[in-house]
Amino acid sequence: MKVLVLNSGSSSLKYQLFDCGDWRALASGLIARIGEPNGELRQTWLNANGATQTRQDTLPISSHEVGIDHIISGLRASGALADVAELVAIGHRVVHGGPNFSQPMIVDDAVAAEITSVIPLAPLHNPGHLAGIAVARQLFPSVPSVAVFDTAFHQTMPPTAYRYALPEFLYTEHRIRRYGFHGTSHHYVAKRAAIMLGKPLAQCNLITLHLGNGASACAIRHGRCVDTSMGLTPLEGLVMGTRCGDIDPAVAIYALKNLGLDAEGIDQLLNRQSGLLGICGVNDMREIDRLAAAGDERAELALGMTAHRLKKYLGAYSAELGTVDAIVFTGGIGENAVGIRQRACADLERLGIAIDTALNAARESNGERRIHSATSTVQVLVIPTNEELEIAQQAFATVTA
Repeated sequence: MKVLVLNSGSSSLKYQLFDCGDWRALASGLIARIGEPNGELRQTWLNANGATQTRQDTLPISSHEVGIDHIISGLRASGALADVAELVAIGHRVVHGGPNFSQPMIVDDAVAAEITSVIPLAPLHNPGHLAGIAVARQLFPSVPSVAVFDTAFHQTMPPTAYRYALPEFLYTEHRIRRYGFHGTSHHYVAKRAAIMLGKPLAQCNLITLHLGNGASACAIRHGRCVDTSMGLTPLEGLVMGTRCGDIDPAVAIYALKNLGLDAEGIDQLLNRQSGLLGICGVNDMREIDRLAAAGDERAELALGMTAHRLKKYLGAYSAELGTVDAIVFTGGIGENAVGIRQRACADLERLGIAIDTALNAARESNGERRIHSATSTVQVLVIPTNEELEIAQQAFATVTA
């Protein structure tokens, strides 16, 4: 049995194929620029000898249906998938599940309608997800399509954490509340952390930090999310690559009144032109590190602001949880940015948090490691995330329950 994981965007398709026996990734790939004459197809698979092979083509890909046809054809040609009948499920990443989905769902017309209803909350993501789901259901009606929601893990937050201090009608009529994102990643690394801690997830109190171009923090009590930094949208919270994170909402009002910006202009300002890019003109953390080391003051400010915001969330969530077993760094920056981890955890000994400089700087091939000092009462872990594997396993569990 195998599970195909699809991450469908408005003009792209990412995929991985997993063997349900040992959860090896048998194949992966990307289809980009759907609807353009110079579409891109990249595929990687394991051959019969276990060696990795790749294929890359430029060709017109007119629609998601054509793109999925290319995926299946490539999987068949590589031998990774002899027949569609081998698929026990197709797992679909869905960014926003709204307030009603706390678990993965086999997609029927009612589930698709609910995902459609929250498009206003995720206008850049949910339409693309729905396009991929619709094609999969049409092409492979005998294979269950399972929606796995980025927001689902955060549905255990209490109202005190997910409600905003806004008029009631905005919540009841417009569903304006904190939803949180990166839930699939937070859930995956929390489970891995429990294994490293040697006890059940239900007994673990964790602070997980997913740090990439998008970044979020999550407070996990007894294995369940009780707070998270992202909100109605992925804009709230930590300093990110191009997103501002937490700011005074009046900044948007000021921009509206004094900068001649309309709603679209403000959206671009806060989501696309801010964050690390807005601070120092660069949003690649590796380049920012290089610039800061060379004495660039704006790059140094970007690093300092990123660590400052992380430290605030570490302190807040430590207070909220009371007892913290471990802090987990994940995502491209969380896994690789030695300096950010060091800065974020500096001077937190009173919270029981202390990093070992040498362990933090060490590079290990498998990625999972402990970087806290012997005096730290809170373990500090680095755990590479694997959202596609988490989606595959959740899809499999949903259809075989």
